[in-house]
Amino acid sequence: MNESAVGDEMGGRYQLLRRLGEGMMGCVWEGRDLHLERPVAVKTVAAGLLAGAEGRSRALARFHREAKAAARLDHPNVTTVYDADVIGDTCWLVMQLVDGTTLEYLFDAQPGERFDVATAACLAAQLCAGLSAVHQAGLVHRDLKPENVMVRQDGLVKVLDFGLVKVLSEADPALTRTGESVGNLVYASPELLTGADGLDSRSDLYALGCLLHHMLAGTPPFPARQPALLVSCHLDQSPPPVADSGVDIPEPLQGLLSALLAKSPLARPSSCAEVYAALVPYLPAPDYALALRPALPEDPRRPFLLPQGPRLV
Repeated sequence: MNESAVGDEMGGRYQLLRRLGEGMMGCVWEGRDLHLERPVAVKTVAAGLLAGAEGRSRALARFHREAKAAARLDHPNVTTVYDADVIGDTCWLVMQLVDGTTLEYLFDAQPGERFDVATAACLAAQLCAGLSAVHQAGLVHRDLKPENVMVRQDGLVKVLDFGLVKVLSEADPALTRTGESVGNLVYASPELLTGADGLDSRSDLYALGCLLHHMLAGTPPFPARQPALLVSCHLDQSPPPVADSGVDIPEPLQGLLSALLAKSPLARPSSCAEVYAALVPYLPAPDYALALRPALPEDPRRPFLLPQGPRLV
């Protein structure tokens, strides 16, 4: 199959309208479900990427299993998977199209600016809620980073991008090394970078710690731009405390960060539920009066400030 292009129809049903993003592992498209006449997101793997992988048939079988497991996830903080298939050497996933702003955009909009403790805790807590459902289903995200975190206008946080990265990297471990960009490495766990066997949910907790540090300090724990230096930092260097960035945060919150960023998975919290419980003291009290105000721009605190509240149009 040739490289996907605008106007292509995946499976004779999902028409590709425009590229939303592109990386070493493939493309994300805004698409349209021609049967149900609704917008969707379609992720495709670059044509030919699987051609040289050993155990291709096993990789494709694993892809179908992962896609089915992802499609069974039913959680407000996880993007819904609608469909999946393989055409030639191209795997594709059809997902819910989320209307909002990525965490990457929020970081880039004001480089070096930080989130206040309540905002960072709200966003991290929602990530914990979504990832907890993912992990209970036996899945590991493996690629948690700002562009894979979406904040809707109502403040609901969505974890994006399941089902392909894990399958491809297990089909051919070299893909994990050659397909990584600097952006991937900034939030990668030590065991992911070394290709350790038995990668589990605590790898995602390390990435969550990197994101939480970025939100609180204004920069990731290791902001180096050279891939080799980034890998070395994740493997061998202790992350700097947030105070080194001139920001004071509660001592227990710094303790949680240090635990999330421990080099050994065994030294990290045991689950997302444990991390969520540690974040609860920093969540804001509900403010039901917000139901009477027009909706504001994307704000990850909103679901906590206004639980189940109506949103005016």
